Amino acid sequence: MAELRGAEARHLARVLRTEAGQRYEISDNRSAWLAEVVESHADSVVFRVLEPIAAVEPPLRITLCAALIKFDRYEWAIEKATELGVARIIPVETARSEKGLFEAARKRAGRWSRIARESSQQARRVSVPELLPAVRLEECLRETADWRYFLEEAAAPPLLQVLPGERNHPAHAALLVGPEGGWTDAERQAAARRSWQAVSLAPHILRAETAMAAGIAILMNAWMK
Repeated sequence: MAELRGAEARHLARVLRTEAGQRYEISDNRSAWLAEVVESHADSVVFRVLEPIAAVEPPLRITLCAALIKFDRYEWAIEKATELGVARIIPVETARSEKGLFEAARKRAGRWSRIARESSQQARRVSVPELLPAVRLEECLRETADWRYFLEEAAAPPLLQVLPGERNHPAHAALLVGPEGGWTDAERQAAARRSWQAVSLAPHILRAETAMAAGIAILMNAWMK
């Protein structure tokens, strides 16, 4: 048996008006099962677990290091990054991030986590990506991964050209995406000192949220068998 409580249970019971006998896929953020509703109350729903559901794991574990941009577009990026299968999202303050976003990001943590959870459900993911507190660029550059890519709007080799020939599984990649104003020379130099690989995505300048989605999609597809 399994029991769901809180806002999601209230949504099922009061909005969707779920009834005994209806079936859903449920998850504990590690595994998933097919389950049948046994009881539906105002603030809880009880399920009988019927059978496990095979989990589809992404071919690559991706940490998205995403420069802070205006929050409506940042939330779109969180939604799409979740659908595309990222494992972790780290908001990053850069030299050209708008003032005040770093402090305001703390107040948005709950909303962003909810967006990631709802997007995970829509995408039928077993686990919700980890959404970390915002950090400054210097701290982000210390992130470790098998491959670390620094998206650059200036001259840089295309991402597809620098991917490793042998792509082992499991693997971990970090993707660092800058703000609308781009990187400063000092930030480029700091990333190079930390051995981040500068890469490009397109011949044109992309909006930050577009670059995030495109970079994630290329990496995921490259590791698919």
